[in-house]
Formats: sequence, C-alpha cells, structure tokens
Amino acid sequence: MASRARRPLGRLSAFWDASALVPLYVRQGSTPQASAWDKTYDVVIWWATPVEVAGALAKLLRIKHLDAGQWRTAVKLVTEWSETWSVIPPTASVRAKAIELVEHYDLRAADALQLAAALEWCDDTPSGRRFLTTDRSLRDAAVLCGFDT
Repeated sequence: MASRARRPLGRLSAFWDASALVPLYVRQGSTPQASAWDKTYDVVIWWATPVEVAGALAKLLRIKHLDAGQWRTAVKLVTEWSETWSVIPPTASVRAKAIELVEHYDLRAADALQLAAALEWCDDTPSGRRFLTTDRSLRDAAVLCGFDT
C-alpha cells in the first residue's frame, strides 16, 4: 500500500478493529473502504489489536496471499503508522465490560475485549462515535451498544 499522507489537525477519532486496519496494509476487497476511513478518522485501538494485526498478516503470508516482501512491507507500515495510534490499555473495567458483552452478545472473547475497550474510550456513551470493523458479528454488537458503524 502507499505511504500515509500528512493528516490535518483536528480530525475525528474512531475506534478501529484489526479487521478495519489490515486492509490499509494489504490489498483486500475492503481496502477502498478502509482507505476512506483512514482519510477521515484517527485511529483508536484496543491494547491487543497490534497482536491481532500481526496474526492476520502472518496468516496471509502462510496461505500465500502475501509473499515475503509484501509481508515485510506491511509489517514495516504497521510499525510506522502504529506510532500515531491511541491505545486503550487493559484494565479491570475493560475486562468487566467484556464479560458482560460475552453474556449478552454472540462474541468471541477477543471481540468482546475490542468492544469493551471502545466503550471505555467513549466513557460508555457510544452515541455519535464510530466503531470501524469489517466483522459482521462485531459490527452488529457495536450497533446494539449504540455505536455508529
């Protein structure tokens, strides 16, 4: 993918799931949408999202969707761009929210932690806040929690 252009000051922030970030670094069907989001929103992530992104890129290498050079380029871009991301750290509050979310929605633990971190980011007031993901079940749960997707 291309290098990142300078960003204007005062941009909106959105909470990004790994599924929304990976297409910024590897050409996929959702790359045009992810690129449009990237032009509009600064990145807020859950503390473990870099692990999910690294796992996704490694899987793409293993299944030969990427060659070694493409993988190295993607990893380098993630490393560079991640310096500008805001990170929601792991806390007891995030863990408690994630437990509630898995009890109410059909979410995997990692997705519940993502959504709990997003709720922490917006102080449990998701109305008018963006949650960016290409994962349908996570998007559905985010909408039910009150996020714009």
